[in-house]
Amino acid sequence: MSFPTQPQVKPARPEFSSGPCPKRPGWSAAAVAERAFLGRSHRAAGPKAQIKAVIDKTAELLNVPSDYVVGIVPASDTGAYEMAMWSMLGERPVDMLVWESFGKGWATDATKQLKLDDCRVIEAAYGELPDLNDVRKDADICFTQNGTTSGARIPNFDWIASDRQGLTFVDATSAVFAQPVDWSKVDVLTFSWQKVLGGEGAHGVLVLSPRAIARLESYSPDRPLPKIFRLTKGGKLIDGIFSGATINTPSMWAVADAEDALDWVADLGATATMERAQDNYAALQYWVDDTHWIENLVANPLNRSNTSVCLKITDPAVVALDEDGQRAFVKKMVKLLETEEVAYDINGYRDAPAGLRIWCGATVDATDIRRLTPWLDWAFQSVKASM
Repeated sequence: MSFPTQPQVKPARPEFSSGPCPKRPGWSAAAVAERAFLGRSHRAAGPKAQIKAVIDKTAELLNVPSDYVVGIVPASDTGAYEMAMWSMLGERPVDMLVWESFGKGWATDATKQLKLDDCRVIEAAYGELPDLNDVRKDADICFTQNGTTSGARIPNFDWIASDRQGLTFVDATSAVFAQPVDWSKVDVLTFSWQKVLGGEGAHGVLVLSPRAIARLESYSPDRPLPKIFRLTKGGKLIDGIFSGATINTPSMWAVADAEDALDWVADLGATATMERAQDNYAALQYWVDDTHWIENLVANPLNRSNTSVCLKITDPAVVALDEDGQRAFVKKMVKLLETEEVAYDINGYRDAPAGLRIWCGATVDATDIRRLTPWLDWAFQSVKASM
């Protein structure tokens, strides 16, 4: 049995995980530690000011409108999105758009946990988008801007009506800082630091429009809300959440790390992280287009993610395997690459079709993407040779 020749040049940084994602180029734990208020109360003046600085830098770099509010909340993007759903949904009809696992989870919560009346689930398979024009103007709309587990993203926000009556709830965790946001079409937006910023987990960011704030202050859902979901007190928005007084104790290391990442974004320029992600995606897609055994899971180029790029193996011998066989094939490829310290954590998401998922967000260097692709060929050929 003969095996292909192994490439000689490895990526300088083999981290291509889709979450937690690679740290920014030049990142240093020592540099973060120097600015972190470790062992200090998050209520003290210095730590609270740092939390507020992270909020303000986020708003500035994302061009959040001045009448919107930005807050740091518990439990990563999941906590932020759940908080918004449980606090605001139920006043109007709801359209849940689903094309990957996290959107599916939000739909399950809406239908089986919140048990909302007049809740439609508009669904598409992995790699596809549902008919975005099918949403109702009078309904609240919940969707992921970028499907982290499917590699499919919305091409733009044009399908959302400017004169909508409902609110839009946007899970943008793997989109912000890599894809533009049309704030005129967004009422609730959530994300987490561990994606394009390469930050630490456990904390979410929640952005609310004036319309969302009005909903919070005028609508009281008929359901109990745990403390970490409560955004109002006495019928008024809890302003402290959006000015540095977090609901519960945050990790000051994570806060300092987020500030470090935001400073990196500011030094590059507000649009440079989008350009970096696009360059990374282009380098990977160039190889895909030139390679016979693999394709992007998303057929429509306009809908392809430039961060969590999902790929499917199309070689006839692999396609002929059953689902377990295809997953085993990919697992062997991933193991080979990890053993060679070429690429970590690039197996597709567990609920997605068998394939690879390669993070192309702004903290990755395009040079490393180009160094990775010959190794992908090598791993594929090696595993196929052993079939």
